[in-house]
Amino acid sequence: MSRRRVVITGIGALTPIGNNVDETWKNMLKGKSGANLITKFDATEFATKFACEIKDFDVEKYLNRKEVKRMDLFTQYAVATAIMAMDDSNIDLDAVDRERFGVIYGSGIGGIQTLEDQITNFVHGGPRKISPFFVPMMISDIAAGHISIKFNLKGPNYATTSACATSTHAIADALFIIQRGSADLIVSGGAEASVTRMAVGGFNSARALSTWNDRYLEASRPFDKDRNGFVIGEGSATLILEELEHAKKRGAKIYAEIIGAGLTGDAYHVTAPAPGGEGAFRSMREALRDGGIKTEDVDYINAHGTSTPLNDLNESKAIKKLFGDYAYKVAISSTKSMTGHLLGAAGAVESIACILAIQNSIVPPTINLDEPDPECDLNYTPKVAIERDIKYAISNTFGFGGHNSTLLFKRYED
Repeated sequence: MSRRRVVITGIGALTPIGNNVDETWKNMLKGKSGANLITKFDATEFATKFACEIKDFDVEKYLNRKEVKRMDLFTQYAVATAIMAMDDSNIDLDAVDRERFGVIYGSGIGGIQTLEDQITNFVHGGPRKISPFFVPMMISDIAAGHISIKFNLKGPNYATTSACATSTHAIADALFIIQRGSADLIVSGGAEASVTRMAVGGFNSARALSTWNDRYLEASRPFDKDRNGFVIGEGSATLILEELEHAKKRGAKIYAEIIGAGLTGDAYHVTAPAPGGEGAFRSMREALRDGGIKTEDVDYINAHGTSTPLNDLNESKAIKKLFGDYAYKVAISSTKSMTGHLLGAAGAVESIACILAIQNSIVPPTINLDEPDPECDLNYTPKVAIERDIKYAISNTFGFGGHNSTLLFKRYED
C-alpha cells in the first residue's frame, strides 16, 4: 500500500526579524540581522551582551492577561504562532474530525525564565513562595498541551525535545503519523524563549556564543573564517501538516509537500559533532532515501549553519561526502545568519524558509560571509538572495547529544 501524501497548509512565525511570516520572509530576503543588545536582563557582567530577541511583540493580540500570567514566554510564542498558522490554513474546525487532528510541538529548553524566577522566589521566601503554576509553566511539553486545549484537538498530542533538532523531530513525527494513517492533520513546530541569565551564562561558560559585542550585527557569520560562536535567538514557528486528499477535499491552500525525513544519532559526544559530519551525512542520506530522490535533484539546502567552528566545518564535509561534485552546484544558505539560533524552534523556522524558497524560487542569503573558511568552500549564497528554480529543498538541524534531523520538501504537484 502506498504511503499517504502530506502537505503543508498553514504557517505561522514569530522571529527576531519579523512578528509574522510575511515580515520574517521579507527581512530574510533583505539580509536583515535580528541581533541587538540584550534588553531582557542586565548583561553587563556577561561575556556576551547581545542576542536575537523578539521585538515589539503584542501578546494580547493572541492571549488574555490571565492566560499570559499562567504561561512561560516560550508557550506564549507557541500559542501565538499556532493561532497564526490555524488562521492561515482556513480550517473549519467544526467540519473536521478533531480526534484525528493532533499536536506535536517541541521546545529544547522549555520554561527556563519560569525556573529562574521560581528559584529566586524560593531562595528569598522559602517554599511557600513557589507558584502553584511553576511546574505546568516550566515543563517543555506544555506548549503542545495549550495548543491542543486552545483548539480542542484530540488526536496525538505530545512534545519532542532534542536540543536544536527539536522542532525538526516534531515535524518528522507529524509526517510519519499522518503517513501511517493515525491522523489527518497535525499542528507542529517549536518555540524557545531562552534569552535569560542562566541560558546566556551557561552557553558562555561552554564557549558556544559569539562575543563580538562591538560588532553584534555581524556576529552570526556561518562558514566565515572569523566565526567564533552562535548568536542566541528566541521565537517560534508553527506548520499545519495535512493529508493531501483531506486538504484537497476542503479546498485548502497548499504551500508544499513534505516527502521525507532522516533521523540519526552521532553516538559520539554530548556537544561536539561527529568527525567529518558523519551523523549529518547519514541524516541527509536517509531523508533523500525516504523521499525517493537522488542527490542531484536537491536544489537548495537550508544548512544548520550555526556560526560555530565545528558545526560549519563538519556540515560542509557531510554535504561534500553525500553530494560529491554536485555539492558545489547546489545552493546552500544559513538563515541563522539573520535570525540567530532559535535552538528548539530553529527547525520549524527554517522549514518555513525552505517552503517559501520553493514557492518563490528564491534562495535567502547567508549574511556576514566576508571571507569563507578555506575548508568551507561551497556555494553558501553570500550576502544577497538569488533567484533559482527550486523543486526540492532540505532543512538540516543538529543538536547537543548527537541528534541529527533532516526534512525534505517538494514543490507541490497534483
